This record gives sequence, structure tokens and C-alpha cells, in this order.
Amino acid sequence: MTNELDIFVGNTTLIDEDVYRLWLDGYSVNDAVALRVRSGILEQTGATAAVLQSDTMDHYRTFHMLERLLHAPPKLLHQLIFQIPPSRQALLIERYYAFDEAFVREVLGKKLSKGTKKDLDDISTKTGITLKSCRRQFDNFKRVFKVVEEMRGSLVDNIQQHFLLSDRLARDYAAIVFFANNRFETGKKKLQYLSFGDFAFCAELMIQNWTLGAVGEAPTDPDSQVDDMDVDLDKEFLQDLKELKVLVADKDLLDLHKSLVCTALRGKLGVFSEMEANFKNLSRGLVNVAAKLTHNKDVRDLFVDLVEKFVEPCRSDHWPLNDVRLFLNQYSASVHSLDGFRHQGLWDRYMGTLRGCLLRLYHD
Repeated sequence: MTNELDIFVGNTTLIDEDVYRLWLDGYSVNDAVALRVRSGILEQTGATAAVLQSDTMDHYRTFHMLERLLHAPPKLLHQLIFQIPPSRQALLIERYYAFDEAFVREVLGKKLSKGTKKDLDDISTKTGITLKSCRRQFDNFKRVFKVVEEMRGSLVDNIQQHFLLSDRLARDYAAIVFFANNRFETGKKKLQYLSFGDFAFCAELMIQNWTLGAVGEAPTDPDSQVDDMDVDLDKEFLQDLKELKVLVADKDLLDLHKSLVCTALRGKLGVFSEMEANFKNLSRGLVNVAAKLTHNKDVRDLFVDLVEKFVEPCRSDHWPLNDVRLFLNQYSASVHSLDGFRHQGLWDRYMGTLRGCLLRLYHD
């Protein structure tokens, strides 16, 4: 009798997603093996502990060799050593650059420097994320920042082009780069209730409306140093915001603004009497935040100021979120009816973004 044996030879690199996750999470080979045993894989496959150890080590060696390519994802696509299907390449890249919410909240807005990297031991202890994973995530943030910080054009597009990330992850990295560049304070105790998603939402609004790239003010001089269009705030815009101070410095304008808002919202707000009593303080807070943004320290403290000047006073009076929304909409719109005010476009550019941020920051 003739025995026939079919043999298939291939060189496709096998990627075990579970082992990849363990490697990304910073586990050693022995710890990864122990976790795999605990998952019941030996019973499921009939493999021995020795085979599992060898399999895990083999995967880890592959991931270590792939890591240098993952630092510059387009290289992974064009290399010929590892035969990896496109869908698998995308998975490797996306998961390598994914990050933990708890970790990013600890470093968001800080300078991506050696000084911050020295704090990773403490962050690892505080968050329960392995030190190796903290280092990978920090190095990814720093790598993306260095590549795109001085590029012209859309920050999100530049990140996608150079790191091949999904749209959502690229937007998250754009927020991280934007916060690191402008050094926004996010670590104060009164800001701890805010998630990374809250800050990322605000970053996207500011990038769209408060940067040079937001208004298409690209330099005509090819030798201009103003390259990082979406990364830096528009300094001329920030300087112009001082003009808004007339809204609270001019008593007649302030009284008229209050009258317009109160007339429009009477009978519509559950907290109408509290709003009417606190209108001038709230308005001064919002306008003074704008007027101070010419100073770097005040830019850094933007979120602290918004919480102190608006969120906390409204929260202490138990404003429902919908009342906050109605107030901000009317507060912004009523300025267009102030005949003595000449900075409507500037006001809309400022309050359009601020309104969105405040609604996101307000958790009733």
C-alpha cells in the first residue's frame, strides 16, 4: 500500500494575538507562560509545558525583531524578511501604539523628556502597569511628537501618514502632541475627574479653531519658521482676545449682555435665579480667561481656570447639564445683539471652542 503525505511549506510569519498582548503588556517570557497556562491552553491544545515555553519564546523573539520596524511603520510594510499579511501588519502597528488611559492621564501635558521618563517607576507603581509597558507607551508618545512637531499641514494626517494609525488613534496622538507642546496642566487635584477623552475632545476643538492651521494662515515665505501649523496656538489670535475684555469692563455692555441673556432664558432654566445672581461673575470669569491667554503660564492653566471660574460655581449651584448648555448658547449668541461691541468674529472663534469644552468638562 502506498502512503500519500501532503506537505505544505510556507514562510508566513505567525502572530499569536494573545502572546503579542502579553509582550506589549511587558510580561517576561516566564510570566507570559504562567498566564497562558492559567488560561487553560495546555488542556485546549494538548501541548506540554516545554512546548508552550518554546512557543512563547519563539513569539517573543519575533516581536523583538519586529519592534525596530514598528518604530517606523512604513518600513514594516516594505520589508521582505517577514511575510505578514496587510491585515496582520495593521493589527501589529495599531496595538503597538495603543496606550492605557491610566498611563496617558499621568503624563498628558508634561514635557516628553528624560525628566518625565524618570517618573515612570512611580507611574508604574501607581497605575499597576508594568514598567516595560510604561516605557513603550512613553517612547511612542515621544517618537510621534518628534516626527510631527514641526511639520506643516494637518496634525492628524501627518501622524497617519508616518505611523499608519487608524483615524481614532491618530486623533488621540494629535491630542497628546498638542498637549505636550503647549504644556497644559492636567494633573491638579481638581482636574482628576476628567478623562483623557475629555481632554482629547477639547484638544481637537482647539486644533480646529485656535491654531494657525485652523484659519489657513500658512506662511507664504518658504523659509518661514512657522511650520507646525496645527501644533502651536495662534499667538496673534491670543493677543487679540484682550479686546474681549470690554464685555466686562464696560458696565453698560455688561448690563445689556445680562439683560439680553436673562430675557431670553426666563422661564427656561431651572436655575434661573442662580444664573441671574451670578451672571456677572460667570461672565467676568469666561472673559478674563480669554484676556490672560497671552501669557504662557495662563495658557498652561487654561483647564484649571475653566473649572475654577465656571464649572465649580455652576456645580455648587447644582446646574443641570442642559441648563449649562442653554446658558452658554444664549450667552454666546446674545453678544451679536450688542451694538457697541466690534469683535464678533473674534468672539465666535473663542466662544465656539470654549462652549464645546465647557460642556465636555461639566459633569453634573
